[in-house]
Amino acid sequence: MDHSTKKSFQAGETKGQAQEKGNQLMDKAANAAHSAMDSVQQAGQQVQAKAQGAADAVKDATGINK
Repeated sequence: MDHSTKKSFQAGETKGQAQEKGNQLMDKAANAAHSAMDSVQQAGQQVQAKAQGAADAVKDATGINK
């Protein structure tokens, strides 16, 4: 393998490694975003349940729920 071919091969190899590293980082970012979305969704469900509980408590206290 002559010097030029070897350098070309090494450049291609480096490019492939960089692309793989980029793909790994994108996967990590997507996983982090999905995890954050799940957390926000859970928090929203908890807030909704608490608000419903508070509304029911007000209805019970005022006699609207009877």
